[in-house]
Amino acid sequence: MTTEQVLLDPTAEREPVQRQRRPRPTSLSGLTVGVLDISKPRGDVFLDRLAERFTAEGITVKRYRKPTVIRPAPLEVQQAVASECDIVVEGLAD
Repeated sequence: MTTEQVLLDPTAEREPVQRQRRPRPTSLSGLTVGVLDISKPRGDVFLDRLAERFTAEGITVKRYRKPTVIRPAPLEVQQAVASECDIVVEGLAD
């Protein structure tokens, strides 16, 4: 049975842009994984461990950090992530 899924874009757009979901990669081999720390307390602890595990598996990891949790990532960070990474992991914790 197929269930329709609705994805919400949390960017506060009044009229959300419809985007197609990209297919998940079958493997991370050969890909660059971006790890984005959104500056929530202790989020770096989780992301540090995740980056260590990716690196141990031979996966290329690039780290990024937002200066504050209450604002979107600066345009330079967004552009770097988009141009330098194949996929991105963002984590939050408290």
